[in-house]
Amino acid sequence: MILSLTLVMMTSLSVTRETERGTMESLLATPVQPLEVMIGKLAPYVLVGLVQTAIILVMSKLLFHVPMAGGWFGLSLGVALFIVGSLALGFLISTVARSQLQAMQMSFFYMLPSILLSGFMFPFRGMPEWAQAIGQVIPVTHFLRVVRGALLKGQGMADMWRELLALLAFVLVVSALAMARYRRTLD
Repeated sequence: MILSLTLVMMTSLSVTRETERGTMESLLATPVQPLEVMIGKLAPYVLVGLVQTAIILVMSKLLFHVPMAGGWFGLSLGVALFIVGSLALGFLISTVARSQLQAMQMSFFYMLPSILLSGFMFPFRGMPEWAQAIGQVIPVTHFLRVVRGALLKGQGMADMWRELLALLAFVLVVSALAMARYRRTLD
């Protein structure tokens, strides 16, 4: 949840802030493509996400004695996909929002279902079927399964391929939407 909150919100706010301050006009005057802008804006936040992940894993081991049973390759791939997906979602939000306030509100609009319907607060299988159907679309649901499977059960790639595939699909769809929505002009 920390990764999701910070990455989605930081990205959406920073890109929206550039539009508000007028620095996006300078960027639009250059011959860069939407994919290049997206990669340039999101690359620093990938490092932020990786540092956050490392801190969370170390603290979970030291403070809460999480067993960390294995599945490191699947966990690493899941973390990478989740970070990129969260950043792409923040970029998509910034293409829709006209102000930083709107970007923050849209980020929170994403966070509430993520907290309630992903299995983070309540057992996923204990929710009504309609809530489970919505929860299957939320990337946090699949990321939580990857993290729990790797750290608590020692699952490998063979056990978590469905969740990783769902995260990859989220990354591809949201990235494509963000690039399609990226405005080449400010009007």
